[in-house]
Amino acid sequence: MTEQPLKDAVQRKGSFWQTMKAVAWSFFGVRKSADYERDVNQLNPLHVVIAGVIAAVLFIIVLVLLVNWVLASGVAK
Repeated sequence: MTEQPLKDAVQRKGSFWQTMKAVAWSFFGVRKSADYERDVNQLNPLHVVIAGVIAAVLFIIVLVLLVNWVLASGVAK
């Protein structure tokens, strides 16, 4: 019985930009409740998971590059 709501959720057609925007706001932890409700009803959960993984990988790459830049500049000695 719980399979039907999951199948319905996966059939949603939220845009890629809308999904990435929702994931980006979730990284900051700032979200209006109305926007959250709209996202819950429109976004495909599978797309949200994929966008979250992409965003996490990009975040880690940016942090590694930032740390390497700081260490190479000599500021951290």
